[in-house]
Amino acid sequence: MSLLFSKATLGSLPLQNHLVMAPMTRNRATGNIPNELMAQYYAQRATAGLIITEGTSPSPNGLGYPRIPGIFSAEQIAGWKLVTDAVHAKGAKMFIQFMHCGRIGHPLNLPAGARILAPSAVAAAGEMYTDAEGMKPNATPQAMTEADIRAAIAEFVQGAKNAMAAGFDGVELHGANGYLLEQFIRPNSNQRTDRYGGPIENRARFVLDVAEAVIIAIGKDKVGIRLSPFGVFNDMPLYDAMEADYTHLAQELNARGLAYIHLVDHSSMGAPAVPDTMKAAFRKLFRGTLILSGGYDAARAESDLVANKGNLIAVGKPFLANPDLVARWKTGAAVNAPDMNTFYTPGPKGYTDYPALG
Repeated sequence: MSLLFSKATLGSLPLQNHLVMAPMTRNRATGNIPNELMAQYYAQRATAGLIITEGTSPSPNGLGYPRIPGIFSAEQIAGWKLVTDAVHAKGAKMFIQFMHCGRIGHPLNLPAGARILAPSAVAAAGEMYTDAEGMKPNATPQAMTEADIRAAIAEFVQGAKNAMAAGFDGVELHGANGYLLEQFIRPNSNQRTDRYGGPIENRARFVLDVAEAVIIAIGKDKVGIRLSPFGVFNDMPLYDAMEADYTHLAQELNARGLAYIHLVDHSSMGAPAVPDTMKAAFRKLFRGTLILSGGYDAARAESDLVANKGNLIAVGKPFLANPDLVARWKTGAAVNAPDMNTFYTPGPKGYTDYPALG
């Protein structure tokens, strides 16, 4: 019996297998509200043990991209309830990923009154697509005041309560890929001189404050975090103290008793590899569930589980293109190739129309 397809647990939460559908931005939430099409998409893939949603903003300020969902309004809660009901009916468990984009964004993508915020007023290199005017340079953010920081933490807390009302099994804090939480961790985007900037003890403070506040709101068994040490996406260059900084973070997150750390290695997409020493340090220092992610196929997923390198394996693009990925991997059937042209376009094409086996 393959370990990958056997029953698993995430804390006390039973999972139908060790496979996790990784969070993937798909830009189908017109008006930033989850809808029936999204419910269909996730339900098609609910043979996974755990599904982690696409990045969802707990704040109007965090909606950096067009058509990404939020979790701060009654309409959004109702929309997500459609999704969680459809997924639970098929047996999967579901965590919502909280993605506050911070400085990765453009005012044209934000609702009226929202602001582009970040630890410091440093624009990220690169461009952002807007439905209104096409590609635009990333905006220069406003540096967050301590009042802005307190407000943002409160938004994460309210988002977590809203997620519970929408039927989610838990929340994943997106501390990876160059978004707000990682913007505080990394020294290039965090040039603050107050208690949220400078040494890693200060740069980690916002992430840990958010984690603690969300844990108080919904319980530590319902809170995970995604991290991408050595990730360079969204203008997050490598720096000398990276391994030491993320080791510190692993210890601090362990002390707070989070349900899981979701560790991402983007080397399959061209980023620097996360050194095996770093993965081993997380395995040793963090006593909760460790989810590994990055370019997995069935054979490597099985091998890393058997070697106890992690507890669960997260898979992205193969799930995107194969609603029945579990069945295909189980039987060794051929898999559909993902169509990159439809990753972020509105509508069902390249979203809910990938064929399943016979």
